[in-house]
Amino acid sequence: MKIRFKPHKRQFFTLFEESTANAIEIARLLVELLSSFPGNGEELIGRIKEREHEGDRITYEIAQLINNTFVTPFDRDDIRRLATRLDDICDFIDEAAADVRLFDIKEVPDKAKQQATTLLKAVTALDEAVRNLEGFKHAEAALATVQELEDEGDRLNREAIAELFRSGDDPIRVMAWKEIHQQLEEALDACENASDVLEAIFVKNR
Repeated sequence: MKIRFKPHKRQFFTLFEESTANAIEIARLLVELLSSFPGNGEELIGRIKEREHEGDRITYEIAQLINNTFVTPFDRDDIRRLATRLDDICDFIDEAAADVRLFDIKEVPDKAKQQATTLLKAVTALDEAVRNLEGFKHAEAALATVQELEDEGDRLNREAIAELFRSGDDPIRVMAWKEIHQQLEEALDACENASDVLEAIFVKNR
């Protein structure tokens, strides 16, 4: 194994920026999927899967770079945690999209569309914070936005589940959408988790 003794800081920051850019794209595709469904549903679900694979690739590259770099720009464990949390976002979005196909969804509730839009906003705020990592510039506003959007996501999820159980719809449809709403909430939780890791990194390195 070849160990790099010179710090390759830019490579880490570049990969994290690629990770959040990929997360933005997969969240955008989710918004498009839920807004236009069933139009282009299969194509969009396939493109979401491609973005999920891209997230895995970036996470793997970050892990390899950690292993091959003697001096990292900040704590190795924090690098691993951030990479994993960002990848989690893509995983949960992919699971939600796959469930749309699995449960043979015919119609998308407004609350699910709102959850997806909120998720896209949260990922965009995360991207802003990540782009301030190099030099550990101030990112408090972006991180606070992620927290606010996660709170909004909690509210939307509670309301969505309540509406489902009040609807009197077919129990299978109710359980299918309960699962999808939960996956969307998990993706927003992953945004908050990534935000928490970022906040700790900024605090440690100022």
